Amino acid sequence: MTISSDAPVIQPTKQTDQGKRASLAGFFGSALEYFDMYIYASASALVFSRIFFPDAGATGLLLSLATYGVAYLARPLGGFLAGHFGDRFGRKALMIFALMLMGVATFLIGCLPTYDTIGIWAPVMLVALRLM
Repeated sequence: MTISSDAPVIQPTKQTDQGKRASLAGFFGSALEYFDMYIYASASALVFSRIFFPDAGATGLLLSLATYGVAYLARPLGGFLAGHFGDRFGRKALMIFALMLMGVATFLIGCLPTYDTIGIWAPVMLVALRLM
């Protein structure tokens, strides 16, 4: 049995390469997001109650963990907006923007003044940065 030289040669398509890249980007984006959630959960359970809610006593821990829960409430809205703007401006650009926003917000949380310094504005700014 001989094979004709006119037989088509199947080449890998660019779509499979794009699918692999999209899967890999999604994996790393999700891993980075969950790492950020882990860091914030650890900080809110260990130190935020003393820094941002010192007068609340034992309720300070619950309030600090509530600031952690704000992110879970904001995720569906963020996904809706990210999908819309990702379709409009490109998913790669939006992913880079989202990662930069997450990094800047995390850095600014580390720079926040304490409750003893500016009062109620410290937890307000904490929640605002967590929403970002």
